Amino acid sequence: MPKRYTQQFKDEAVRLVLDGPRPIVQVARELGVNDTTLGNWVAQYRRSLTDPGSTPRGDEPVTARERELERENRKLREENAFLVKASAFFARNHR
Repeated sequence: MPKRYTQQFKDEAVRLVLDGPRPIVQVARELGVNDTTLGNWVAQYRRSLTDPGSTPRGDEPVTARERELERENRKLREENAFLVKASAFFARNHR
């Protein structure tokens, strides 16, 4: 049975690929996702940017300001997730 991922997880995974220098394969390995699956998510996101009528979700931001805030929100969530993982890593190694 295939794994189900939340839309938030997919969005953050796509953001990791698009905002960073790491390739899809590396990000997929770090997240425990198949690289083909992550590649499909990235392709779907890029298609939604070029053809606004084919957005996968109906709640896409309408204005440039909303898109900017969504982008900033995703970046902050990514940074927060990284800090949580880093603190757990260092706490585990400290013992």
